[in-house]
Amino acid sequence: MPITSTVQSILRNYEGETPGVKAQLVRMLMQGRLGGTGRMVILPVDQGFEHGPARSFAVNPAAYDPHYHYQLALDAGLSAYAAPLGPLEAGADTFAGQIPLILKVNSANSLLPSNMPKTQAITATVDDALRLGCAAIGFTIYPGSSMSLEMFEDIAEMRKEAALKGVATVIWSYPRGEDLDSKGETAVDVTAYAAHIAALLGAHVIKVKLPSDHVSQAEAKKVYDAQKIDVSSQAARVRHVVQACLGGRRIVVFSGGAAKGEDSVIQDARDIQAGGGNGSIIGRNVFQRPRAEALALLDQLVSIYKQR
Repeated sequence: MPITSTVQSILRNYEGETPGVKAQLVRMLMQGRLGGTGRMVILPVDQGFEHGPARSFAVNPAAYDPHYHYQLALDAGLSAYAAPLGPLEAGADTFAGQIPLILKVNSANSLLPSNMPKTQAITATVDDALRLGCAAIGFTIYPGSSMSLEMFEDIAEMRKEAALKGVATVIWSYPRGEDLDSKGETAVDVTAYAAHIAALLGAHVIKVKLPSDHVSQAEAKKVYDAQKIDVSSQAARVRHVVQACLGGRRIVVFSGGAAKGEDSVIQDARDIQAGGGNGSIIGRNVFQRPRAEALALLDQLVSIYKQR
């Protein structure tokens, strides 16, 4: 399929990038049922590392097998499949070239002491991504953590290497830290700040959580009030986060978070679409459902993002 004018318009926003990186963005933007629309739905399955196998897969035992996720992403017509090294290696040959892959190159785990500063270990390399034919590497940063500066330095180096080797970079930007409570982690000002940091670090695709209407930082609240920044609806908050990503010049997708009701998942997609977001990166809300239900839900999400 020829590259659509919509995708060409997105690529023009990446003026400093190599043809190799742009080719990988095209792979994801032209893949599946949303190919050519500028919208994406990505299946991320790194929750086993973060939360443990039983919490992630016991509700749907078929999901213990990485082939299940490859096939789910393919059958649903999704844009890409993201996972750590082991799961991608487990299906790399069987599914070679069939769907763009995002190699998650750093991870944490829930067995760590709760009072430990929030950070992640680097668990894979850019060369692993090349070996597996991945379109991108995925890296989590925790703005707000006392370890965040080291994380910024790590991804700055990996992003530079990946770009030189023609691999795109996706940054998961999740505010977490010693001075951030649970409300602060999803506050609209903090989420927009986290997305902006990812853009400044050179992310080609930015992943953040959907923000609440809470404004956490006292100094930021003065500006939000004075400038009358609209955060009254979820769509307005999505629009604000997208604006924070270089004035909308970067691809921004929003995570689905913990498992929730189908109506909530569908409404989130409608709000992301209305707010100008590029789509969803949705894991537990699909792979923890029976396969038929997951495919039906993903079909609804794709239909929403196809709307103009």
